[in-house]
Amino acid sequence: MKHGFYISAFPNYEYIFFVGVLLLFLMTICGNLLIIVLIWMAPHLHTPMYFFLFNLSVQDVVHVSAIFPKLMSIMLTGDHNISFLGCLAQIFMFIVCTETAFFFLTSMAYDRYVAICCPLQYSVIMNFQKCSLMASACWVTSSLNSVMHCFLMSQLKYCYHKAINHFFCDVRAMLKLTTVDTTPIKTIIFVEIVLFGCIPFILILTSYTHIILTIRKIRSAAGRLKTFSSCSSHIGIVILFFGASLIQYMNPESEQTEEQDKSLSLLYVAVVPMLNPLVYSLRNKDVLLAMKKMMNLF
Repeated sequence: MKHGFYISAFPNYEYIFFVGVLLLFLMTICGNLLIIVLIWMAPHLHTPMYFFLFNLSVQDVVHVSAIFPKLMSIMLTGDHNISFLGCLAQIFMFIVCTETAFFFLTSMAYDRYVAICCPLQYSVIMNFQKCSLMASACWVTSSLNSVMHCFLMSQLKYCYHKAINHFFCDVRAMLKLTTVDTTPIKTIIFVEIVLFGCIPFILILTSYTHIILTIRKIRSAAGRLKTFSSCSSHIGIVILFFGASLIQYMNPESEQTEEQDKSLSLLYVAVVPMLNPLVYSLRNKDVLLAMKKMMNLF
């Protein structure tokens, strides 16, 4: 049985970081749970776009719940130890959530592309069966891939000094603690970043390029402004999430990148999940209507 690890994140000003992480955690959980409840309860939100938003919000809740409670416990108690099984659990949930976020953001971009560029075919292309199949494929693919990585990480031999220079059990940070050649695992990670990160990012940008070109043909200036405003905020979130994650894992490893890795991880693990409800849902009239109806019930 392998011994545990030591999370060596934020050695100074831990109580200040604790307050910031707690606020991020609470805002992310509350915002995404609100979206989940609204979409579940409001019949007029049972559409493909909100179906994918529902899944994205579930992923966001799971993502922060897998990492932040342990991080806040470390900051509050000063006990930086984490068991080996606890590390594997964090790795599993991190990979599942990160990859499903890649897939769901791509699915949402495709949904918007069909809705705006092919409106007459929308109900046929984005029917419930196809959307369910797409969502299931997202969860199953990321889960199977995560199981593979957990198995590979569990087979490695680690140094006696097991201080992970990160705020959670990040794969790249853990690979630095091994006593064996990790080239095969690093190769797998790079290939997957291209397949599951770069290609979806290109597909999203392609979808929004077609959307913007279609928006330009809208006669109403108000309609163009409204649609473009919505798309631009979506693109901003996509660039922030994909940019931070891809830069982190495609950068050559060096001592100088360790602090950068922590900052980039914080962006797509904490900041983006907090912003998702605001950008994708809470500014939407349909969601605000559902919120108003739910408040009237109480």
